[in-house]
Amino acid sequence: MLYILGGVDNWVFPKFNDNITLPADEGFAYQAPAVNLRGFKQNIRNGNTFALMNAELRIPVFKYFFKKPVIGNFWRNFQIVGFFDAGTAWQGTSPYSFDNPINTQTLYRPKKDPVTSIIKVNYFRDPIVMGYGVGLRSVIFGLYLRADYAWGIESRQVQKPLLHIALGTDF
Repeated sequence: MLYILGGVDNWVFPKFNDNITLPADEGFAYQAPAVNLRGFKQNIRNGNTFALMNAELRIPVFKYFFKKPVIGNFWRNFQIVGFFDAGTAWQGTSPYSFDNPINTQTLYRPKKDPVTSIIKVNYFRDPIVMGYGVGLRSVIFGLYLRADYAWGIESRQVQKPLLHIALGTDF
């Protein structure tokens, strides 16, 4: 099983990170998304093992802060959310092991045939990525609508914010 970390479940306009290579020769039979890690496209990390943590603080604005009964399912279920996500995916014994493929990149020059040079570059990427941000939750047409605006942190660098809109049967 190859787990692909990043993004959200039921993402309306999913984006995939092509800069992180997928292992081609490991004989994976299946692929599965490892979500929710907001602030990143899908495939910020991948591997046969993953760990993920999510924390949210949800505030039901209209339901608890107004004395009158709230009319309408959308406004009754409307919530403001603050969140923090952290996770990693890896191959091998540990996400910090030297043989973790996230730390190795193979470059082929030129990219078209005939290839004259193959360069294997080893460098260190922090395997743990984090995301934080704010979001809105509510119900529309019987489905749960989620909108999250998140900043990702990779190798101790804050990334550009990313908007995740999801529509599904669960928050």
